[in-house]
Amino acid sequence: MAIQQHNPLHPGEFIKSVYLEPFSIGSNELARKLQVSSGLVSRLLNGKTDVSPAMALKLSVVLGRSPESWLLMQDSYNLWEARKKINLKDFEAISFAA
Repeated sequence: MAIQQHNPLHPGEFIKSVYLEPFSIGSNELARKLQVSSGLVSRLLNGKTDVSPAMALKLSVVLGRSPESWLLMQDSYNLWEARKKINLKDFEAISFAA
């Protein structure tokens, strides 16, 4: 059984707190390095857009970490958000008889 993370960070928040703020790197510089628009980086940093597989590949080169870790971070955040919105008590499992 997987351990559930408590309130995981959105990847954009992680990027801001671990990479940008401590090293005084601006979002426009990150956008140039990622070869994407500054608007896209702004939406990512503000949690308004998700890390896509293509972005995960770019982030892995520009900031480090594996592409899989960026996608896992996004999935963990998305799953956390979904758990807050969906009442699983309203669902029941299908019984698969052999």
